[in-house]
Amino acid sequence: MSMVDDIAGLRRILAQTRTIAVVGLSANWYRPSYFAAKYMQDHGYRIIPVNPAYAEVIGERCYPSIAAIPGTVDMVDCFRKPGEISPLAREAVAKGAKVLWMQLGIRNDEAAQIANVAGLDVVMDRCVKIEHARILGGLHWAGVNTGVVSSHRAISRS
Repeated sequence: MSMVDDIAGLRRILAQTRTIAVVGLSANWYRPSYFAAKYMQDHGYRIIPVNPAYAEVIGERCYPSIAAIPGTVDMVDCFRKPGEISPLAREAVAKGAKVLWMQLGIRNDEAAQIANVAGLDVVMDRCVKIEHARILGGLHWAGVNTGVVSSHRAISRS
């Protein structure tokens, strides 16, 4: 497939994806991986945690690797250091994933090439939660969309 960095492509990926393997998902609620995975789960996606440190995260069985997941996944969402992504790309290809997604701050051109050659869509340096909220209208979930549009400053009544 290709590198995806446009709204139409991201919308297509988010609309076609149902199962997301989240590599590096933490059981700590304050970690970005937990927040993003919980958001996606709450919006109807099946989340499969991948982290050898846990047996369960967000109520789902946790697997030590992508290869250990039974069945197929649509997307592999990576919360790992850039240097660890190439082996994950190979695992995503072997698992039959359709998308390799690298979170904010993560870019790995070798991993992108591995995935692209195998026909996967690749997204780099973007947060799946932020993109879902931005494109599919879930910004209100985190309290951002208040429904009030105004250029006026709030008046302090102290």
